[in-house]
Amino acid sequence: MKKDHTRLDQSRAPIYEALETFRQMRVVPFDVPGHKRGRGNPELTAFLGQQCVGVDVNSMKPLDNLCHPVSVIQEAEELAADAFGAAHAFLMVGGTTSSVQSMILSACKRGDEIILPRNVHRSVINALVLCGAVPVYVNPEVDQRLGIALGMEREQVAKAIAEHPNAVAVLVNNPTYYGICSDLRAIVRMAHAAGMLCLADEAHGTHFYFGGGLPVSAMAAGADMAAVSMHKSGGSLTQSSLLLIGPNVHAGYVRQMINLTQTTSGSYLLMSSLDISRRNLALRGRRIFHQVADMAEYARQEINAVGGYYAFGRELMNGNSVFDFDTTKLSVHTLDIGLAGIEVYDILRDEYDIQIEFGDIGNILAYLSIGDRPQELERLVSALAEIRRRYQKDGTGLLHQEYIDPTVVTSPQEAFYASKVSLPLEESEGRVCSEFVMCYPPGIPILAPGERITAEILEHITYAKEKGCSMTGSEDPDLKRINVLE
Repeated sequence: MKKDHTRLDQSRAPIYEALETFRQMRVVPFDVPGHKRGRGNPELTAFLGQQCVGVDVNSMKPLDNLCHPVSVIQEAEELAADAFGAAHAFLMVGGTTSSVQSMILSACKRGDEIILPRNVHRSVINALVLCGAVPVYVNPEVDQRLGIALGMEREQVAKAIAEHPNAVAVLVNNPTYYGICSDLRAIVRMAHAAGMLCLADEAHGTHFYFGGGLPVSAMAAGADMAAVSMHKSGGSLTQSSLLLIGPNVHAGYVRQMINLTQTTSGSYLLMSSLDISRRNLALRGRRIFHQVADMAEYARQEINAVGGYYAFGRELMNGNSVFDFDTTKLSVHTLDIGLAGIEVYDILRDEYDIQIEFGDIGNILAYLSIGDRPQELERLVSALAEIRRRYQKDGTGLLHQEYIDPTVVTSPQEAFYASKVSLPLEESEGRVCSEFVMCYPPGIPILAPGERITAEILEHITYAKEKGCSMTGSEDPDLKRINVLE
């Protein structure tokens, strides 16, 4: 149920206001942090500025406590809940990884089944390693041209629910990294009809709460919990996030789960950035994201006019696996110019001083948000046109498939903690993986603990390494060896 956003005064920013008051008090610090408002570390102060380090402080009565808020942090959480249409909001300082993990830990315990797409962020599967829940994967349809996983089809979700009636929750990406959305309202209805919670990973969907013409937000769709990455499109500092819950979730219990893993020394820099950014979005977000969507649409048209590239958008919508599309996402297919996405990513950074979000085997993503300007988009479009002219080649031999359906042998937790051996990568076919292998970003595992290593997966990993993808997750930093079950 969406709340009336006029209920509370969204022009307030209680954490920011309390820090400004504190700054004027000239309190003598005999507490942590040890830099003592920057005096003990002049190099750091010179780098970040006194305005910043002067409010890098510890919890105290005037500033509240993130683990058990009763004053200004509590007020900030109430304002955030009001702005996002949630029953309660938690300020998170461990990134949306922490939000996702707290969400899953609150919903699942050891042995519980959870229904989810396989193209989830590693933080989701990390949470399953921690709590011992068992994944029931709904393998998404793959767009054959783009090579990317799409959303969850309603029929596949219904089938998974029917076959696993004791599952406790359904998790949905809203949206995927590429901007693709499932039919969230329908999935919420199906989950609730079966007595299950519906959880949303909204790491890339902060703007859904403030944008007209954008896909439905998790809270508006009736989801029970949503992890919202404010630092991605909302303008707050890196590592700051929100965890939103609906009216049927016990806030006190969720707080307890958060406190199992989140720091007891919450950063006031991160919390104040959440506070200020929430205020900005509540007051101006609708206008801002309308402009962002317009810029993205303009860029799509210009890039497609260059030729050779395919900047995809709402034309992918089919009413099911692509139920809706986030028009702020500027995703571009590059294989038609004979270059993998990661190759275009590297050229843009190394030769044009343009840093985009990521490149994978077939696509690049330029992440647009509240800080972008039209002139920078013009620079990107011009660079892509020049890259086509300078580097276009025959695409023979390029891999097209980004997503590979996994074969799950055992749960992530059992595989992660099981006895294991290290094998050369090329000798691991047929064995069961006990660690993660992924390109980062986007951080979607190619292999997760408990999955069978196949020839197709090994080809994908080798190809991604050759093309220059940043491979993470494995114990061996060079990924020449891989851990498998004994």
